[in-house]
Amino acid sequence: MPLRLPPLPALRFFEAAGRHQSFKLAAAELNVTPSAVSHGIVGLEEALGVELFVREPRGISLTATGADYLSYVSEAFSLIAIGTQRLPNHRANRPIALSCAPTFASRWLLPRLPLFRARWPKVNVTVDTSHRQVGFPVDGFDFAIRLSRAPVAGSAWTRLFGEQLVPVCSPGYLESLRDVQGTPLLSNATLIHVNAASEDWQTWLEATGAEHVDPDAGLRVDTIQLAFEAASMGLGVALGRRPLVNRDLESGALVQAAFNTVNSATAYWLVSAENADRRPELLDFRQWILAEAAQFSCDTSVDAAAAQ
Repeated sequence: MPLRLPPLPALRFFEAAGRHQSFKLAAAELNVTPSAVSHGIVGLEEALGVELFVREPRGISLTATGADYLSYVSEAFSLIAIGTQRLPNHRANRPIALSCAPTFASRWLLPRLPLFRARWPKVNVTVDTSHRQVGFPVDGFDFAIRLSRAPVAGSAWTRLFGEQLVPVCSPGYLESLRDVQGTPLLSNATLIHVNAASEDWQTWLEATGAEHVDPDAGLRVDTIQLAFEAASMGLGVALGRRPLVNRDLESGALVQAAFNTVNSATAYWLVSAENADRRPELLDFRQWILAEAAQFSCDTSVDAAAAQ
């Protein structure tokens, strides 16, 4: 007798909603409405005779039964994805799929991609910058670049490089901060904060011992990109993150507002899918991006030594 399975579309809704802990985020990932996800999961719960989620005004959470069931469903989808990828000649010429943050993509990755294209002109790359959790191998990505203090269990993580924190502002704004001796004073500056940043002004101020600077006052924005743009417009001093701010410093659009550079506790990591060693173009891309990262690490080491 064949196994009787729940409706597969409903299982896909459940897996995405359970992973995101959100019907809305699951709907965005699957290109459906949140209502469709909600109704699909209600139908699944009725078919199974169990409650998978706790619905509360502030959001949803998995029940103990739902969390246990999610582990089985996620593993099942992963096995299907892996089996499909291992089929002979399955999408042999598909693009390399990479997920990363938009600011990292525009300021570090994209300027270097022409070098990769010059060496491998027939290999296409797809860059996804949506703010969503990537599931390997279900979501079809080959690589992801993530900012984290340490690798996360369950995937292959390789460290690329760390960030260096340095205050930056426009040249005109720097002049407005100078005292009678010509020394720029951060205590006179409007600090530009990034709400989502794991390390911001508090980290830099504690590491450098800077005094008379309020770490909470100032302008707040949602992204690092907006912080850099606000600084270039003369709205205050942003905490620059090398390598993301290097282009602005090299062009002169931004200048250092202080010479103290602090190494961040977080780093950029290349996360690889399980099958990343089975396609030659994936191996080439991985080796290329690691070589680019190593070159950046060497460059920043020289810069740091020269600044001392």
